[in-house]
Amino acid sequence: MFLPAFDLQGKTALVTGAGRGIGRALAIGLAEAGADVILLSRTREQLEEVASIIREIGRQAYVLTCDVTKREDVARAVQEAKEAAGGIDVLINNAGMNIRTPALEVTDADWQTIMDTNLKSAFMLSQEVGALMKEQGRGGSIISITSVAGQVALRTGVVYAATKAALIQMTKVLAFEWGKYNINVNAIGPWYFKTPLTEKLLQDEAYVQDILSVTPLKRIGELPELVGPVVFLASDAASYVTGQTLFVDGGMTIHGF
Repeated sequence: MFLPAFDLQGKTALVTGAGRGIGRALAIGLAEAGADVILLSRTREQLEEVASIIREIGRQAYVLTCDVTKREDVARAVQEAKEAAGGIDVLINNAGMNIRTPALEVTDADWQTIMDTNLKSAFMLSQEVGALMKEQGRGGSIISITSVAGQVALRTGVVYAATKAALIQMTKVLAFEWGKYNINVNAIGPWYFKTPLTEKLLQDEAYVQDILSVTPLKRIGELPELVGPVVFLASDAASYVTGQTLFVDGGMTIHGF
């Protein structure tokens, strides 16, 4: 048999920023692939809605509120996840945000907020869950949601770009360090997808045409198109894949902006 196992039966995944957008889609997609899912966000109401969908699929869903920028909250949430679900096999570092400002207008507060949300949180979650995966002794998979902005230069968003480039490099270093524990560490780099965060931007037809002009597939991504790559990296089908960033971008990064 050469076809590897893409299903996630028997695995438990923790997804940050799971209440909406990409995190919501990934949490539901992981459940559809067979995983039980631990949902993390600051907003319980959104998580409960996602949890109800996952339970209808027939998988377990655990709701944990957490400010992923605070070490004590992260440590508490991972401990609660361990106690509730019995362990963690997959971590999806999805929590993120952007403040769209030209570089000359970036404030110290902007810098710190974006750094804490996009980069510090992903490292702290990876550190806490990585320690748990090592302790569990059965390996695991860590997947961070980076961006094409970590690979190519965009017109604004210098701090956002810096965090996403750092996530790509963090992925490589953690893969190097933790391979001996059978922990695979990878990243997904999206371009524009239809989410609540991009909804207003994508109402500007001129802006959309700019995006499409550098996207070989000539369309905006749909959230289900991110689910397949994440399920692949979370599954045994990707057991020999680590330290990689898979750009799910309609070909944008081969073109540039």
